[in-house]
Amino acid sequence: MKKQSNLSRLMGYAGNHKYLSWASWVLSAVSALLALVPYWYIWRIMQEVLAVAPDFSKAQHLTQNGWMAVLLAVIAVLVYIAGLMCSHLGAFRIATNLRIAVMEHIVKLPLGAAEAFGSGKLRKIVNESSAATETYLAHQLPDRAGAIATPCGLLVLLFMFDWRLGLLSLVPVLLGFLIMMTMTGARMQQKMKEYQNALDDMSNEAVEYVRGIPVVKTFGQTIFSFKKFKGSIDRYQKWVIAYTKELRAPMLFYTAAINGVFVFLIAGALIFIRNGVTAEFLLNLIFYIIITPIISVTLTKIMFQSENAMIVEDALQRIDSVLELEPLKETGCAQSPKDGTVELEHIRFSYDGEKDVLKDITLTIPAGETVAFVGPSGGGKTTLANVIARFFDPQGGRVKIGGVDARDIAKEKLMDTVSFVFQNSRLIKASILENVRMGKPDATREEVMQALQNAQCADIIEKLPNGVDTVIGAKGVYLSGGEQQRIAIARVMLKNAPIVILDEATAFADPDNESKVQAAFSNLSKGKTVIMIAHRLSTVMNADKIYVIKDGTIVQSGTGRELLEQDGIFSSMWNNYQTSVQWKVSREG
Repeated sequence: MKKQSNLSRLMGYAGNHKYLSWASWVLSAVSALLALVPYWYIWRIMQEVLAVAPDFSKAQHLTQNGWMAVLLAVIAVLVYIAGLMCSHLGAFRIATNLRIAVMEHIVKLPLGAAEAFGSGKLRKIVNESSAATETYLAHQLPDRAGAIATPCGLLVLLFMFDWRLGLLSLVPVLLGFLIMMTMTGARMQQKMKEYQNALDDMSNEAVEYVRGIPVVKTFGQTIFSFKKFKGSIDRYQKWVIAYTKELRAPMLFYTAAINGVFVFLIAGALIFIRNGVTAEFLLNLIFYIIITPIISVTLTKIMFQSENAMIVEDALQRIDSVLELEPLKETGCAQSPKDGTVELEHIRFSYDGEKDVLKDITLTIPAGETVAFVGPSGGGKTTLANVIARFFDPQGGRVKIGGVDARDIAKEKLMDTVSFVFQNSRLIKASILENVRMGKPDATREEVMQALQNAQCADIIEKLPNGVDTVIGAKGVYLSGGEQQRIAIARVMLKNAPIVILDEATAFADPDNESKVQAAFSNLSKGKTVIMIAHRLSTVMNADKIYVIKDGTIVQSGTGRELLEQDGIFSSMWNNYQTSVQWKVSREG
């Protein structure tokens, strides 16, 4: 099957606006041809001046020809502006529809897949890759139509007056094209991809670094945290310098070639006037000297259009990398869960398709119970929670929610059934009221206020200038990590989902905030199935059941008291935990 061209793909997003894009190309070509006509009037002016010299009073048509040149130049500009208006309307519609298509696909993706992609990289693809197509369609394609029409018109003009000078004018064109070919092609396409990869890497690391600043400050890891970000900058710098040095010589020769047309014209003129200078030859020489700079401008446009075509090619490949991600599969026979029971049957999961992160995990969490996942870092606790929330689908086994296979539950219903509180909950730049109301868009103000009260957020609301209507991030209004967690808990409370997953939700809270977050958890947990992931073992000792997970398998399970009575990982972790909380900083003096 023949691969669809990039232009055809983009036109597929244009709808009826594709006719505007086509019109822009026609108008741009017409404008380019009209812009050449004034040069003919300039030639007529020079012809008349040379014919009547030195008695210039005999020149009768200078004013008429001059105004005709101006009029046609103005008409060419107006036609070009009309073409740009059409191209921009079409480009905006295409870029908008492209962004909508990508965002609609992202919404259908498993949340884990989007997270693994990288938020900085994803944002850059949605915003900048679609913007690259907009620039290409709004400016580059109309200019390409003009760049194609201009040489056609130039060929007529160049050979109309003196074919010998016309041929000499084309020599730098040939040299410019030959040099341009060394700077374009498949190799340059690869270079453009490497350039965009370096930008993506730097953008992603920048976003992650900025988001991690609170954690960095907490643990004093400034230098180490900056290492990855600085590494991405250094790689970008190294690539750009090498790329610039590589193209330095061909770009130098290209610039010299396309701007050296006068050298060929003057050299040819010296040869042609060996038998004397005629007024006609002088007229034609002056005319060619005036008109040939158009060749340089046209060639430069063509070169940059080739570069932008490669940028668009790369942008579409990056957009495809998102569109090709598999969305959540639904069976089409949507069912509703009966209660908050969670059942895992022989769950196996791998991120890369090779090494299993979860290995044959089977467990049942009855509705209304609180369970905890604990164990060494990297053991699979968060991955297991992600599989329960269907951020990922397992490669083996199945997850049942309320007696129904999670794949048979409509995505919207599943999101209403399971709530997730992350260790670094994120709030949008909006009021506290709007942030909480995201959990239940049709909630009344009174319901939001009650949720905030139950989440221990009264002290937060009281200190804000506009209370619950204060916009986070506006006029220097920011919340601490623990305060953001309580607002996020209020959102989950308002949502009132029967299953709640808490992933290290107090990891970075200070002692005062932690006690309030724990109180909010107590209110949140009433009547809910709660799954907790925690390193602070004191927060999970009262759970109905604790599962110890190591290397993707459940190695121990039971209540906190039962696990402490056994020799195993949990008792060892508990002893280490008790030792760490008793550490004190002493000072001798």
